[in-house]
Amino acid sequence: QLQLVESGGGLVQPGGSLRLSCASSGFTLDYFTVGWFRQAPGKEREGVSYISSSGGSTSYASSVKGRFTISRDNAKNTVYLQMNNLKPEDTAVYYCASSAVAYVEPLPPPQESEYDYWGQGTQVTVSS
Repeated sequence: QLQLVESGGGLVQPGGSLRLSCASSGFTLDYFTVGWFRQAPGKEREGVSYISSSGGSTSYASSVKGRFTISRDNAKNTVYLQMNNLKPEDTAVYYCASSAVAYVEPLPPPQESEYDYWGQGTQVTVSS
């Protein structure tokens, strides 16, 4: 069964940090562009960060730039999202997804509709 599994979510105070992980099962993640998305209650899902198959290209939503860092360890078949200086507005369910569409700068990363496999999501809550 082909799937992605997120982990690392939880409750953290404003200013705190979390590291999310996205691991693949049933397929090798090495050849895929991976994106992190999030959906807050009552809001549409939005793209947070993207990384190319090699890790050489990355991009971030303006709301998280400078605070979040995406990376990948292809030997472990895992993509990470390091989230620092978390804010209450970062509260959401975070999803990772993989796309067979290549991400090569200066072109933009694949659109949301081009992601084929999605994880079940992990809840991130930022609150004091």
